[in-house]
Amino acid sequence: MIDTTSKKFNKDVHFSSATGEWETPQHIFDHLDREFHFTLDPCATHGNAKTERYYTKKDNGLTQSWKGERVFMNPPYGREIGKWISKAWRSGLEEGTLVVCLLPARTDTRWFHRYCVKGTIWFIKGRLKFGGHSSSAPFPSMIVIFPQNWKNVLVPLTVQSPELKETEK
Repeated sequence: MIDTTSKKFNKDVHFSSATGEWETPQHIFDHLDREFHFTLDPCATHGNAKTERYYTKKDNGLTQSWKGERVFMNPPYGREIGKWISKAWRSGLEEGTLVVCLLPARTDTRWFHRYCVKGTIWFIKGRLKFGGHSSSAPFPSMIVIFPQNWKNVLVPLTVQSPELKETEK
């Protein structure tokens, strides 16, 4: 249990929303992209986009169509996060659309219980280091995939990855 009354506990770090942008660790994206082959990053900047096609804050990915895309979403983690997760869930209901979200594991929030539980949830062991920072994030993370039956959305791959070929030998 965390002692929040201790002088060593810095609540400004643990509960801060000074920045909602947490740049995706490249190794996490690469691992997921090998499985899902993403086509859209709706929450990007010109400097951190993970896919060739992406939306910036100015483009407002919340107002754009994600239909038919394989979306990787690491949304801003501030007060607007619920809107992004709602959009991800609704988009995942559209035919041919897959949305994979990197999110803070906030199981005590409305958005978790309204939307995340309707998807497939993978909790990440440990805490991630975002954007090349040397310190870990002050929160645990999870991957949420919409729709829940995402395996039925994926088209079988015709190209084998080098990793798979090595394990078959």
